[in-house]
Amino acid sequence: MKHRPAWRAGITAALLGMASTALALDTATIAASALSPDCLEYRVVGICYWLRCSKSGCSVRTSVKVRHYVPDAVVSSYANTGENPWVEVRAMGMPNPTAVAGGDGTTNQSNENNLSRFKNADVIGHPGGSLFGRFASASGYSCEGAGTAFMPYLISTLDTVAWRYNVPEAVYPEALIPGMREIGARTTLNLWGAVYPRGGFLHQTDDHKSGAVVAQRAGDVVTRRGQPHVYQPMLSTPRAGYWPAGALIEGNASTGKWQELTPALSPTCAVFPHSNTRVQAARGDYAWALWRPYSCCQRRGQVFLGSVDFNGGGLRP
Repeated sequence: MKHRPAWRAGITAALLGMASTALALDTATIAASALSPDCLEYRVVGICYWLRCSKSGCSVRTSVKVRHYVPDAVVSSYANTGENPWVEVRAMGMPNPTAVAGGDGTTNQSNENNLSRFKNADVIGHPGGSLFGRFASASGYSCEGAGTAFMPYLISTLDTVAWRYNVPEAVYPEALIPGMREIGARTTLNLWGAVYPRGGFLHQTDDHKSGAVVAQRAGDVVTRRGQPHVYQPMLSTPRAGYWPAGALIEGNASTGKWQELTPALSPTCAVFPHSNTRVQAARGDYAWALWRPYSCCQRRGQVFLGSVDFNGGGLRP
């Protein structure tokens, strides 16, 4: 693995600094945010074996197996329908006859403490693909992610029955039994919310945590197949020398991690819950880049024989 040159680290810091001063979340800002060594987390993890045959005979060749994270999607979680904080894609989630209003519940009393909140959620392919590809390749061989730039994987205004009425997930065991599929835990006094039902309503006094829980729910849906939602799965198919990311699991960085884009752009990634400083958005709109882990190795022959990981794992098919 190559060492990251000082000049490239400087450019990365400058781009992230420029992006953090943007007044609105736009495509250029999001693309620049992908230049994050912390989120990339590039590692050489093993060796792949290939059988290469020619007229003169067959031989076994090797290639390096690498693992790193890829920014697959931008997940927006916002209160006001039609006001996705990513301005260029806002038109994808405009109100329609089945999904008009948004925002929090209210009793119109000055002393209220109404905990009911609602967030729309959009999962759209990360736009920084080509820029990120050059950035990742500077460390060595890089892996392809599952996300396609600007592809809408989930638009909550088109998922009305599931997103606004919690049908059918309101009666799932995960939604009814405390402690199942939760972000944080009651025992540690750091419970952000439950993953189920995977819709836009939840009870949480902290608006930033509400946005994060809804983003986790949306990411949970799109990284699985056959869910009772209107969406497009964001998954790649495994192949010889390529191990794509699977289902996103809350609190588990080995399945995916989050980079905050707005209201405060972060150069690092984390999982929910975390202890990082949380900035409350004035209009209840948040967005994160969802980074997911991929492993791959360069093809060196016609037949893939398997791989060996440096952590003591055996030969993998």
